[in-house]
Amino acid sequence: MEFPQYRRLSNKKSFYRIDSMERFVEVQIVGSKYFAHDIEAKQYPEMLRIREMLSFSLQDIELSDEAEFT
Repeated sequence: MEFPQYRRLSNKKSFYRIDSMERFVEVQIVGSKYFAHDIEAKQYPEMLRIREMLSFSLQDIELSDEAEFT
């Protein structure tokens, strides 16, 4: 699998850039503000979330792209 991979929530309020099996960036839109969170998966729930986003097994996860993420 090549990285980065891009995902979003179906409500288009959170966007994800998955850089590796251990790291992702989440950008959340709250009103007119944007919040970026750089997550390094050190604990099992974070690792599982990355795998679920990549496999589309989480409800409401959709494919996105770099242009939409930025």
